[in-house]
Amino acid sequence: MRLNWLHLVMILLLLSQIGFAQKVASPDNIPVKPKHSPHKASVYSAVLPGLGQAYNKKYWKIPIVYAGFGTISYFAITNRKEYLVAKEAFIYVSNGEEYPTDNKYVGVYGTSDLIQIRDFYRRNTELSWIVMGLWYALNIIDATVDAHFFTYDISDNLSLQVQPGLNTGQLPWHNDFRQAPVAAGLTFSLKF
Repeated sequence: MRLNWLHLVMILLLLSQIGFAQKVASPDNIPVKPKHSPHKASVYSAVLPGLGQAYNKKYWKIPIVYAGFGTISYFAITNRKEYLVAKEAFIYVSNGEEYPTDNKYVGVYGTSDLIQIRDFYRRNTELSWIVMGLWYALNIIDATVDAHFFTYDISDNLSLQVQPGLNTGQLPWHNDFRQAPVAAGLTFSLKF
């Protein structure tokens, strides 16, 4: 029986979960939650996009990840098909072929136009693959950042107070530090 890449990924995920599922105990025999690892989240997202988001329990992001991959793939495939049609038409026209063809560009565009069309679709195909790589990297970065903030606690004591204030002191940007005039302003106070 041959193992394909999907079997390998599943085996790696199962092996990685064996160590993760074990309970960690403190010296007082009080169970402690295992630490949420940003490294695991980034590796999971690198192996299978969206898996790091699942590890972080951000399940709502998984459809967004795959919708991005699907959209970018659609544009890459469509641009590649149009590139091949334009390339075929360019070869047909530049060789002066006479046999019947169902190419939509033949007979409509000249050689110079076909070169521009071909180059346009080739460039868009290459850009689509570059954007795909950036989307893949963004998927990994998102999983890593979410894992860093997984245990971040935003308490209810976080508050911002804005109050009117008066400035009657010296202004440090004056060269001679002379007494500044009274100035009205706002005072911002952040409590956490």
